[in-house]
Amino acid sequence: MELEINVVDAFTDAVFSGNPAAVMITDSWLSDELMQSIAAENNLSETAFLVPQEISGYHIRWFSPITEIPFCGHATLASAFVLFDKNPQLNRLDLFAEAVGDFSVSKTDSGQIQMNFPNTKPEKVDTTPDNLLSGLSITPDEVYRNDQAYFVVYKSESDVRSVLCDNASLKQLAPYDVVVTCSSESADYDFVSRYFWPANGGDEDPVTGSIHTGLAPFWAERLGKNDLMAYQASRRGGVLHCSVKGDRVLISGHAAHYLKGRITV
Repeated sequence: MELEINVVDAFTDAVFSGNPAAVMITDSWLSDELMQSIAAENNLSETAFLVPQEISGYHIRWFSPITEIPFCGHATLASAFVLFDKNPQLNRLDLFAEAVGDFSVSKTDSGQIQMNFPNTKPEKVDTTPDNLLSGLSITPDEVYRNDQAYFVVYKSESDVRSVLCDNASLKQLAPYDVVVTCSSESADYDFVSRYFWPANGGDEDPVTGSIHTGLAPFWAERLGKNDLMAYQASRRGGVLHCSVKGDRVLISGHAAHYLKGRITV
């Protein structure tokens, strides 16, 4: 069986930066085992699989090289990029994912792709897990958590950029991952972050759209503004435009097409 595959760099306007995701659109679901095998073979942060729904829109699922992921932003952006490219007359897509529910993705006047996600603002934890403390080379100033990850807040951008992680320790926090963040010291951005996820995918994720549904409302409250520019300070780097609208968070970004081909399975 031959299947079309696209690889798109998300949250960037140029290839070789942002976060690459594979996108596969099929008429019906492949088996879970086959989707996981394809994601492992692709060895990207995520491979998104999409199937048309009966009425309209698409059902979407995301797989890292090691497990199915409940919620992925950058692979959603990559998927929308592919679908808009295939259907240039469309300006909006309706998507559904089990953990997210119904949500929309649309083109913006600036040429970005905007995703409308639930607000997942984190709450402060009463006790910081020992594995979190031992897993980071710099002691947290504050620690929060939502359903996806622990949020480690630092005072300086140098701490965010230089912190090292011990994967063996952080992996023990499963199913939670870890994001480190601080307000930006650059006039270009409002806040910066890095994302570590040894429990669910790998060492460091280049750009993580889903975690910004928690980061954006967190920083919106602290900075007193609902429209924010974010930078994920991984080696590849990525820029995210965030807007907090009550119980929704709009995450926008550019994307660049890297590869289109066919796989045989």
